[in-house]
Amino acid sequence: MTALIIGLLGFHGLHSIRMVAPGFRQNMITKLGEGAWKGGYSVATLLFLVLIVMSFRNAQAQSDILWQLPTWGRHVAFLFMLGAFILIPFNMRSSRFRFITHHPFLLAIVLWSSAHLLVRSDTASVLLFGSFLIWALINWVSNKRRGGDIPPVAPLYIDLVAIAGGVIAWFLFFMFGHEFLFGVSPIG
Repeated sequence: MTALIIGLLGFHGLHSIRMVAPGFRQNMITKLGEGAWKGGYSVATLLFLVLIVMSFRNAQAQSDILWQLPTWGRHVAFLFMLGAFILIPFNMRSSRFRFITHHPFLLAIVLWSSAHLLVRSDTASVLLFGSFLIWALINWVSNKRRGGDIPPVAPLYIDLVAIAGGVIAWFLFFMFGHEFLFGVSPIG
């Protein structure tokens, strides 16, 4: 469990720099250069992510169940995950969802983590998905307060292609990807 906590603290800490120390990132880019900063940041992020993934299964095996799962949780989780898969492409381009939510990827993380908390109640899962839920909500509020430029709304076909791509990716992931990557079938 300790390795999972260290991985989560490191990962969320790195991804919270802009929220808690807005000038630090720019100072490091100025000092090290943009390539060196992005390279170091990427390597550190990858290391913490690998630590999270590798330690999660061990931590889960030693976890206690914290609450009884709702019988309807799986059905709602499928809908939340569909929403998350649809929102992810909207973070990449200007779109109506980006215009409305300001940060569709953070909203996708909220849906993803909430979906998993509806179907997992062991200590390790609550730490993992609960920490991502809290981090995404805080980051979403922080981003809205900082403001920033929202790109102009793109043509409608961009939105429709992103929705179709999200639905297809959701279907393929649930049919094949989740079990292949994580050893657990969400439909079985």
